[in-house]
Amino acid sequence: MPHKGTHSYLKNIAIFGASGLGREVLMLIHQINQFIPTWNMIGFYDDNPETPKTINKYPYLGNRDKLQAVKEPLYVAIAIGNPGIKAQVAEKITNENIQFATLIHPAVPNEAYQFNQIGEGTIITQGCVITTNITLGQHVLLNLGCTLGHDVKLGDYTSLMPHVNIAGNSELGKGVYVGTNATVIQFLKVGDKAIIGAGAVVHRDLPAAVTAVGVPAKIIKRHHG
Repeated sequence: MPHKGTHSYLKNIAIFGASGLGREVLMLIHQINQFIPTWNMIGFYDDNPETPKTINKYPYLGNRDKLQAVKEPLYVAIAIGNPGIKAQVAEKITNENIQFATLIHPAVPNEAYQFNQIGEGTIITQGCVITTNITLGQHVLLNLGCTLGHDVKLGDYTSLMPHVNIAGNSELGKGVYVGTNATVIQFLKVGDKAIIGAGAVVHRDLPAAVTAVGVPAKIIKRHHG
């Protein structure tokens, strides 16, 4: 297990979020290091006072106040699926020593680096397929096995849960949450902070701040920004 001070060429990284997703992001960091040694994982931060002292053998380093106080350069990966909470955390981390890590599974094709725009803090996990001319904002999450067709755009903080399929030329706004196995067909727009339920099939545009579920997806709730 790497620790602080191991291999000076590695970049120190911590994960904010000690949940199951945090452990999956830890696995992603290990997978990246197996391909190209890049990261020296030092531990987890989390605001939950009941966080265990160790998470998969790595130490719990404290809450957000502790993170704000770090005095040496540190990369941070935010492992939070809820877009609203993720945005709150990212926007309140103001320590100049901190940068947000962009983590991409090594099996993602090189096309992702040549013709796609990938924002700071974005996390792309194992089994994802992203094609070409895609734009991902900051702190986007692509969980296991997601697919993005050509010219897809995802706004800041948007989270796709496992096996979501977004077809070509579709655009999801800022802070959208898409549940497991949902599909958005081509040439559609989904407004900011919309929620798409697990297994839903979106076949027409969705406005901002709604929840849509089912096949085909129907709006069941409208909520405040």
